[in-house]
Amino acid sequence: MYRAWVGTWRPHRPRGPVMAQFTGPGPKYSIPGTTGYLNHNPTKRQAPAYSFSGARAPVPVGCSPGPCYYVQPSVTKTGKYVAPGCVMSGRPTGTVEVTPGPGDYFLEKSKKHIYRCAPAHSMAFRHDIGCGDVTPGPGDYTIPRVLGPNTTYTTASPCYSMRWRTKFGLFEEDLCKTPGPAAYPKTELDVYKPRAPKYTM
Repeated sequence: MYRAWVGTWRPHRPRGPVMAQFTGPGPKYSIPGTTGYLNHNPTKRQAPAYSFSGARAPVPVGCSPGPCYYVQPSVTKTGKYVAPGCVMSGRPTGTVEVTPGPGDYFLEKSKKHIYRCAPAHSMAFRHDIGCGDVTPGPGDYTIPRVLGPNTTYTTASPCYSMRWRTKFGLFEEDLCKTPGPAAYPKTELDVYKPRAPKYTM
């Protein structure tokens, strides 16, 4: 019996709970995959993905009119081929330049351009000068004043002005600021003397 165990270890009751004794959720949780692009593992590098497109929709039957139209042989890929032809039309109208003849020139007027001649003067009307430069006259300028207190560029002389008489220092000035005899009201005699008899009707 003792030969069934190897070493000094023998089966015994554990001192505390062991995690192996408890049941787990099993393979319930899974790690994200590394293939494809849906729910790819963010910690891994994703390889380039190629997609396959679906099949195209079927072509509807009878989309062309068929050989019901007849194409003429003169119609090519660049257009309709037409042989050159001549058209009968009237003479085109053109403008004729009228040039002067030999009798339209005056050779007498060309002497002053070819030969030397004396200066000739002609009579003409006066030229219209128009509105020239209108400058102000001597009366339009205002000369600054040189008399009085307010002068521009000269030294002003002393000026004296006349004012009204002041009451400071005169006999009319009241230095004591006290009321005079006429400032008090008159006291009746009935206040401090025997009252006289009064008669009424």
